[in-house]
Amino acid sequence: MKSEPKMLIEEAGSKDIDMVDLKFIDIPGTWHHFSIPLSDFSEKVFSEGTGFDGSSIRGFQDINESDMLLVPDPSTAFVDPFSKNTLSIICNVRDPIKKTPYNKDPRYVAQKAVQYLKDAGIADETYWGPEVEFFIFDSIRYGQNESSGFYFVDSEEAIWNSGSENNGRNNLGHKLRHKEGYFPVPPSDALQEIRNDIVRTLIQCGVQVEMHHHEVATAGQCEIDLRYSPLVRMADQVMMYKYVVKNTALKYNKTATFMPKPIFNDNGSGMHCHQSLFKNGKNLFYDRNGYALISQTALHYIGGLLKHAPALCAIIAPTTNSYKRLVPGFEAPVNLAYSQRNRSASVRIPMYSEDENTKRVEFRMPDPSCNPYLAFAAMLMAGLDGVKNKIDPGKPMDRDLYHSNEKCPTCPSSLSESLDALEKDHEFLLQGGVFTKELIETWIEYKRKREVDPVRLRPHPWEFYLYADV
Repeated sequence: MKSEPKMLIEEAGSKDIDMVDLKFIDIPGTWHHFSIPLSDFSEKVFSEGTGFDGSSIRGFQDINESDMLLVPDPSTAFVDPFSKNTLSIICNVRDPIKKTPYNKDPRYVAQKAVQYLKDAGIADETYWGPEVEFFIFDSIRYGQNESSGFYFVDSEEAIWNSGSENNGRNNLGHKLRHKEGYFPVPPSDALQEIRNDIVRTLIQCGVQVEMHHHEVATAGQCEIDLRYSPLVRMADQVMMYKYVVKNTALKYNKTATFMPKPIFNDNGSGMHCHQSLFKNGKNLFYDRNGYALISQTALHYIGGLLKHAPALCAIIAPTTNSYKRLVPGFEAPVNLAYSQRNRSASVRIPMYSEDENTKRVEFRMPDPSCNPYLAFAAMLMAGLDGVKNKIDPGKPMDRDLYHSNEKCPTCPSSLSESLDALEKDHEFLLQGGVFTKELIETWIEYKRKREVDPVRLRPHPWEFYLYADV
């Protein structure tokens, strides 16, 4: 679609578009939207914005100052594949009085992080390539009240259905054993055609895809890799990715979840983030004489990631469920170390190619429950702090850290620990006004009151197994 407002509106009309859907993100990371008929949608919306109630959006405004503005970004427009004759546009949030960008708008935080990178003179572009994993289930059921609590997930390809009568139909086998879901062909991989459909839809929406495949876990774990893009554009695409995955699964009468650890005793879903810095078209992370072909700049960037990792976890692994994934034994990156090729370290330097432009670092701790705008911005700020202060990441760990006697720092074991770390270590996020104290305080308060405490206060089913007879 055209990126100039007048031409975009004219092109939409020529394609029989009659509805414009405005999408924006709340602080925890969920898309919200409302729609305007194209006949009432004018160029003024792109300059003056359109109003909404900010007090009804998680983490935004108090009720006594609820009026806010949404300003569409015309460069993000795409024809919505799940809403007939609809043009979707991603928006920025503005203050209606000051007419300035809203400091708690996650997309604005990401934009400020990129501007800080440029203003600091370190680089003029940063590229990101997340590996977003998810599960496709046939059923998700859950509930909890004062006297009961339960959840059930199910998938026809799951190993626990090897003896199922399959709702009266023949059980044809081809079930995936635990931890054996990586790259099997159909019929064991029962989701090939759904992923094909997802990829075609993403491409139709303007999102470049490199590959897709089944992932390690049984019961429908998948991965679709997006081609690298600049930071803000990639965060936009992660939200588009989630939207397409969930709605495509629904077309097949299935449900998709980006919950990090929905299945006990099998691998969880991560969002490994490949990241690099470029200046004047040159990759600052490449050095043909360096360890794993990376430069001193890259090493310092890694030093920043590792130093601030406990605090970062509160943003990049931001749910109580995230720490069910971040445990040893399930390919999870619990060790705060770096290495080439080594997937037991939290930072890996991929060695697939010696091409200068592809050299990057892969941070493996994030998971797909995060808000991508805040997560990418926070990781960039940690890395830049390492570059500016020449933080030494130490020696690489090229051994299997899961089966080593060597002591290595590890990530926090709970969301509560991560929030404590963020409370103590967030000065690096405030540089250049990228994050604000208000946003960090809002994040910590929301997570403690709305997630940590409610989970902490409720009995867990396994507690009945352990303690019902005491």
